[in-house]
Amino acid sequence: MQEMTRVDMQQLRDLQPVIDQNQRLLQHLNTMPHKPCESRQLISEIIGQPVSADTEIRLPFYSDFGHHIQIGTGVFINANVTMVDLGGITIEDSALIGPGTSLITVNHQIDPKHRRELNISPIHVKRNAWVGANVTVLPGVTIGENAVVGAGAVVTRDVPAHAVVVGVPAKVVDHI
Repeated sequence: MQEMTRVDMQQLRDLQPVIDQNQRLLQHLNTMPHKPCESRQLISEIIGQPVSADTEIRLPFYSDFGHHIQIGTGVFINANVTMVDLGGITIEDSALIGPGTSLITVNHQIDPKHRRELNISPIHVKRNAWVGANVTVLPGVTIGENAVVGAGAVVTRDVPAHAVVVGVPAKVVDHI
């Protein structure tokens, strides 16, 4: 698990122009028909770096910030994936992300006086990992190389390389 960083209200206000731009681009991306090259260009603008021609991202696609997402080559991201990426999300080469998956790098403070402040921690999906349909990955988690996360799992802890995890919370049930 990676360490959490605290973000206060002023820091969030300072990020608002980037968040607003991200939302405009996402609305355009998700509500208009696009050729694959056009979708790739819009997603490149959202994440602030080029998306490889051999990476496929099915629409709709959602993020809250956008500029803290890194996507490798040969990645497949299925439809209805949500990336709450303020804490940073890295998806390495050849990873597969199933439909309806949520990658969440943000959590709110427990103390009611600071509830609108955030704890953020990055998510890292390593090379050739497969994250199944409707999985939720929580802040600070690394999914190891070649690991498989079964559909519907809630991943609260790091997944070792070559492991198969399932359940709520996700637990190792096999090794590849």
